[in-house]
Amino acid sequence: MTCNSTPILRMRGISKHFVGVQALQEVDFEVLPGEVHALVGENGAGKSTLMHILSGVYRPDGGWIDFNGENEVVFADEQAAQRHGIAIVFQERSLFGPLSIAENIFAGRQPIGRFGFVDRAAMIEESRKLLAEVGMEVDPQLPVERLSPHQQQLVEVAKALSLRAHLIVLDEPTAALTETETDHLFAVIKKLQERQAAVVYISHRMEEIFLLADRVTVLKDGQHQATLSVSETSPQELVTTMVGRELAGESFDRGAPPVDQSPLLEVRNLSDVAGSVPRRVELKEISFSVRAGEVVALAGLAGAGRTELALAIFGARSRTHGTIAVDGQCLQQGNSRGRCVADSIAAGIGYLPEDRKEAGLFLEKSIASNIAAASLKQFGRAWTQDSQIAKVADEYCQSLRIAASGIEQSVVSLSGGNQQKVLLAKWLLVKPKVLIVDEPTRGVDVGAKAEIHRLLFELSRKGVAVIVISSDLPEVLTVADRVLVMAEGRISGELSHEEATEERIIHLASQVEVV
Repeated sequence: MTCNSTPILRMRGISKHFVGVQALQEVDFEVLPGEVHALVGENGAGKSTLMHILSGVYRPDGGWIDFNGENEVVFADEQAAQRHGIAIVFQERSLFGPLSIAENIFAGRQPIGRFGFVDRAAMIEESRKLLAEVGMEVDPQLPVERLSPHQQQLVEVAKALSLRAHLIVLDEPTAALTETETDHLFAVIKKLQERQAAVVYISHRMEEIFLLADRVTVLKDGQHQATLSVSETSPQELVTTMVGRELAGESFDRGAPPVDQSPLLEVRNLSDVAGSVPRRVELKEISFSVRAGEVVALAGLAGAGRTELALAIFGARSRTHGTIAVDGQCLQQGNSRGRCVADSIAAGIGYLPEDRKEAGLFLEKSIASNIAAASLKQFGRAWTQDSQIAKVADEYCQSLRIAASGIEQSVVSLSGGNQQKVLLAKWLLVKPKVLIVDEPTRGVDVGAKAEIHRLLFELSRKGVAVIVISSDLPEVLTVADRVLVMAEGRISGELSHEEATEERIIHLASQVEVV
């Protein structure tokens, strides 16, 4: 660690209360110049709330902040924090889709030419340099809405770099990144350290913390638990400090999936229709099946076509050709025109999307409203709906252990792990025969991850065909009975649970033969 001993940031006695929740209670936190300081804890521990206070989004109920030589500074809003030299990349992206990459990077801060107009040439050229820093070779004039989620995350990082800040907060920055993009980000962090900029790194990925961080602070239930030197602790010690218990005993007895079951889902020769609107990934002659009681994982590199395949099965990707059958009933034969998501739901297919906040949940609505959203027809007449929905929502909150003050709490105020459980409850209520979950534990803590794994496994053993899409290879190896590896829109290989290793999956995903 190349940092001096005078902290650039001191937060002392920070407290914050929301209705029914004490989010932070007298938390102390400090960061040194040139330091990568990891901030960890379970979802709901208070990490994001603490950083929202630092960045001016929230005002604390108590405590004070010293930053870069100024005592007891108060940031009225995010712009004030930015002017002081604080940049933050939140887990939730804050980009404007129709605007270009350059316009997003310099939103509200466009360079002005000598005649008082925006100097677009300078803005585009500076954006190109910033994109190169994070490993992106794209036209800065491209609309952000045409980028993939992981590309959008890198634009957020480039936007933070454009501020030339003294302290940068990265909240789960690699959750949507490929391995190559993650390497580029780590190189950027090292450069920031060299110029004595400080980095607060929030992540649930232990390997990243031990690779990058100098120190780590643990929060639990809104309270400071410990600040440790990374060189003097271990992943197991951190996990135990975070969750208050050992997770080693939380593995489940897999048993063998039923082998005598006929396929619940059959996909044959699924391809994109020739001449259809160009997409990022074209599906090519995909065939596979999933039996009742089985968990099948779709693995592969970014851009392999996993999400596109899920959307095609769910009826949200039009203009495909091939056969899709659920429980022996043909859902699509030939062209997909005329088929819609409602047909898939009626046939027994559920789908948890990759981005739960953009495509899966109504964030401002209550837990109860979200759980019932895909099943309103089953609740009968309007004047009895509310009581029936409340009863069902309460049952799911208890069975899935959703941590909330009540079923009327808005979903936006829940932690990431609890939001994911609400989304899972929404589709369990449909009673699916086939459940597709896309990146089910992205951005959730280690405790919630183990719980979600168990829920998916138990659901499969009750007779549901479960498909898990994951970029987290340890997760794939944990949950899958079989692994289908995709590359360039095709299935490049299949591995049983016993055959599957990270090395074999990577070889199939990159289409490199094992020597």
